[in-house]
Amino acid sequence: MGKRYLDCTSSEIAKMNGKQLVEAIAGSEGRVLVCETIGAVRPMLGDVTNAEFAAAMGADLLILNLFDVNEPLILGLPDTAPEDTIREVKRLTGRAVGINLEPLEPDVESSVETNAEWQFTSGRAATVENARKAIEMGVDFIVLTGNPGVGVTNSAIIHTLRKFRKEFGDRIMLIAGKMHAAGILSESGENIITEEDTRAFAGAGADVILMPAPGTVPGITTEYIRKLVSCAHKLGKLTITAVGTSQEGADAATIREIALMCKMTGTDLHHLGDSGYVGMALPENILEYGKVIRGVRHTYHRMASSINR
Repeated sequence: MGKRYLDCTSSEIAKMNGKQLVEAIAGSEGRVLVCETIGAVRPMLGDVTNAEFAAAMGADLLILNLFDVNEPLILGLPDTAPEDTIREVKRLTGRAVGINLEPLEPDVESSVETNAEWQFTSGRAATVENARKAIEMGVDFIVLTGNPGVGVTNSAIIHTLRKFRKEFGDRIMLIAGKMHAAGILSESGENIITEEDTRAFAGAGADVILMPAPGTVPGITTEYIRKLVSCAHKLGKLTITAVGTSQEGADAATIREIALMCKMTGTDLHHLGDSGYVGMALPENILEYGKVIRGVRHTYHRMASSINR
C-alpha cells in the first residue's frame, strides 16, 4: 500500500495511474472529498475557474460535469489549446481530475425529455471513443452516471463498464452509479441503486460504486446506504456517496448532518454536486463538509499545501 491520498502532494497525485489512485483513496479511510464543477457556465469568481475555487476550499478530487470531449470548455482558464484543457485544470489545481460520461442503451433513443440546461451532446456520451479522447486529454477517472432528465439506466451503465474495463484496464479509475433517478421513474427512490445493482456494477468492473447520500433522495436512509456500502466493500470495491440534488446549496447545518450520515455509512469518498447556485457547491459548504469528515488539520493541510510541491 502506497501513501494515502489524504497526505499526497500535487506531484505525487500527478504520477498515479487508476489502480494507484484507488489504493491511495482506500488508505484514507473515508476522508476524501470530491467536488463537481461545470466549466461551461460563468465561474462564480469570474476569471478563476470553479475547479480552482473548489480545490481552494479543500476538494481532494474534481469532477468536470457537462464536459464535452469534442468541444472542451472550461471558462476562466488562461488561453489553452482545447486538447490541453484538462491538463491545464490539473496543473492549476494539483488535484486528480475526472469527467462524467453518460451511458445510453445501445441503439435506443433516450426515453425522456431532456431539460434544456442539461441538453445531451455527443461528446458527453459514454462511448469507448469519447473515453479514449478523455484519457488522452489527461483525465484520471471517469464517472458513468446520468444528469437530470438524460434517461441513463443502470443496465446502460453496466454495459458500458464492461466495455471500458476491457478496453482501458487499470489505466483509469472507473466510478459508476446514479445520484438521482436521471429521469427514469422506475429507478427512483430506493430503486436508484439496489444490492443487485451494486453486485452488477462490481462484476462489470467498477472501482468505485456511486450511490445517493442519505437524506438527499426521498426514501434514502443511512441504514439503506450502509447495507450497500458493506456489500461493495465485501466485493473489494470502494464507494462514493453523492449529493446530487442541489443540497450542496443548503445551509451549513444541513451539510454537516449529511456529511456525518455519509460517514456513518462507511463510504470511502464523499461527493458534493455542482449546483450551489449553478457551477459548483457553495464554497462554504465545501469547507464545512471537509471539516466534518476529516477535521481542520487535514482540511487546512489540503487547502494550504502548494500545488508546486
